[in-house]
Amino acid sequence: MHRWEDELCFRANDRVVRPFELGAEWCANWLPDVEPVSTVEELIALNEILIARSREFFGYQKPQDYRLAGNWLEFTSPVATPYNENNIVRALWYPARNPNGKAVVLLPHWNSKLPQHNALCAGLQRLGISSLRLSLPYHDARMPAGLTRADYAVSANVGRTIHAARQAVIDVRCCFDWLESVGYNRFGIVFANSGENHRSLVANLAAAS
Repeated sequence: MHRWEDELCFRANDRVVRPFELGAEWCANWLPDVEPVSTVEELIALNEILIARSREFFGYQKPQDYRLAGNWLEFTSPVATPYNENNIVRALWYPARNPNGKAVVLLPHWNSKLPQHNALCAGLQRLGISSLRLSLPYHDARMPAGLTRADYAVSANVGRTIHAARQAVIDVRCCFDWLESVGYNRFGIVFANSGENHRSLVANLAAAS
């Protein structure tokens, strides 16, 4: 298994080594009454505040522009970023033929691309479970121009990485808001981890918040 994972890891030849950055500019609007950070120590202190005030940190206004076009659900993410592509959430919709109130949001693995995990959604659909395959921040059609990998989702820029995780959690919750609005009432989260814990983190935070 380790050999197979290594082969997959080193197959990619488009990785970019990026410098470490604090990413203080990404922290500016997390909590409006908290001073901006300029050092790693201040960021650690800010993190403790975010944990204590997690309900506020993960708070959001529900989107008002849900639109279903064919089998694609789109809406504006409540978390704004400098990248227009990333600000529009997209999720591939697999409705069960006989809806029974059951639906899941599926979180593909980091750096995943379409059509990965579509077969899993189709399988759940045949089992009577509707599913939304969410394109997470900086993935698929949400990837900013000039990137070939989802480098901005998890990167050497600490502030941006935290910001992307927050956006992912809120986008997941918005998907559940939409599912509830169209009649679903039994929910689950399905996630795929390819040797990293980012998806389990997002899934657990979304469920807890």
